[in-house]
This record gives sequence, structure tokens and C-alpha cells, in this order.
Amino acid sequence: MTKATPSVMVVIPARYGSSRFPGKPLVMLGRKPMIQHVYEHVAACRAVTEVLVATDDERIKRAVEAFGGHVAMVAGDYRTGTDRVAGVARMFERDYYVNLQGDEIPLQPDLLTDLIEPCVESGVGMGTLKRAIDSTEDVHNPSVVKVVTDQLGNALYFSRAPIPLVRDDAGRRAVEGLHYIHLGLYMYRRDTLLKLASLPTGRLEDAEKLEQLRALAHGIPIRVWETKHASLRVDTPEDVESAAETLQQCDVIGQKTSALKAVASR
Repeated sequence: MTKATPSVMVVIPARYGSSRFPGKPLVMLGRKPMIQHVYEHVAACRAVTEVLVATDDERIKRAVEAFGGHVAMVAGDYRTGTDRVAGVARMFERDYYVNLQGDEIPLQPDLLTDLIEPCVESGVGMGTLKRAIDSTEDVHNPSVVKVVTDQLGNALYFSRAPIPLVRDDAGRRAVEGLHYIHLGLYMYRRDTLLKLASLPTGRLEDAEKLEQLRALAHGIPIRVWETKHASLRVDTPEDVESAAETLQQCDVIGQKTSALKAVASR
């Protein structure tokens, strides 16, 4: 008997009232709002069963519906994106949920595959991705979250601080094989997600403003896999212009690649 393929819903929490960048999901990057770029890049991933934007704002809901996306109003005072995704899990029962922040645009669909396929295969309750840091500036940038893992790939800690600190390097430079950025996406089994949402906010989570630290503080392991695929993060209004240029370049490359594949298949 063939084993059923697990259902994987990617949930994109999208709030309008960001303190640092109000209205960020609707900012135009080229001819499309950012939320549309995120949605379409996710939908292109072969390992994704369905995509859903979770919002509490009618403006975002209308924008998603305008480009034909699926959206659910998830009203309420949720602490974090994870808690909002748990709200979706109570509405729609699936095997797995991927929480992708609405300002993290996967530039290649295989970035999501690098998380979904090993997570399903391993059966872990919670997983995420890391990518090597090659910029010393990123090591010291508090907007770039760093992660340290053990030999098995389980997360030891996440921080906005430059971890690990290389004590004997006065330049505090990025070191290959030591410094990794944590990407803004998580995958959960449904039972793990609902348990995580039921737990109180801990001191570490509150101090660093990193929701994944709630899991570690309560003994929920987080498996971390490495990806080499790029993503595009928009943190502030100053990032918009460069992000739009990057997306335009990626679209041009993607169109050329598709054209070459079409010619080769004739």
C-alpha cells in the first residue's frame, strides 16, 4: 500500500501594523506588492501542497485576493507569527505547517524544498534553515539572526549577537563553518506547533525578540538544515529599492532559463 504524501501548508503571516515598517506587506517591489512576490515564489515549490496568507487586515486580504491568492482572516492579539500560524492550524488541519515570514522572499523554490523534504523524512517536530555568513557586517548586524548548532544539526542557540564569538580574532570577522544566518522560516508538525503556542513567553524570547527561543527554553528541539539557496529580506524602507532591483534581475534570469529549457525540449 502506497504511503500517503503528507500535506504541507505554507502559512505567510502578514501584519499591516509593523512598528518599524507599517504596511510592509503591501509595499510595491516593481509592479507587485511584496506579499505577492513571497506568495508566488512559495507556490512554485514542488514540495508545497498549499499556500495561505494569514492576516488581520482587510487591506492585505483584498490585495491577496486581487492576485488570486488564498487568504484567511486570523484576528486576535497574537504574540508572534508562530502563534498566528497556530491559529491557522486550529482552523485548517494539515500534517505540517511552514511559517514563512512575509518579508522573507525565497529567490529559488528549492530553498523551501531544502527544509520540507528532510523535515518530513526525519519526522522531527520542528525544523528550520541556516545559510553560511560570508559578511563580517552581517555577523555584527542585530537584524541578522545567527544560529549555532550541535554535531547532529540541532539548534543550541539563536541570537542577534555575533555568535559564536572568536575570542582570539580582534577583527571579529566572519569565519567559514562557524557563522550562520538563521532564515525566517520554520516547519512544524501540527502537534508541536499547537504545544509551542500554548507555552508562555520566556525571558530569552522576550530579551532577543526571537520566538524560536521559546521552543529551546521549554526543551523542544529544533533541527537545522543548511541551504545554499538565496533569499531576500526586507527589513526597512531603505531596503525597498535594492530589493526591487534584485527581484527584477531574478525574473530576467528566470525567463531566460525557461526559454532555454523550452528550446532544449523541442
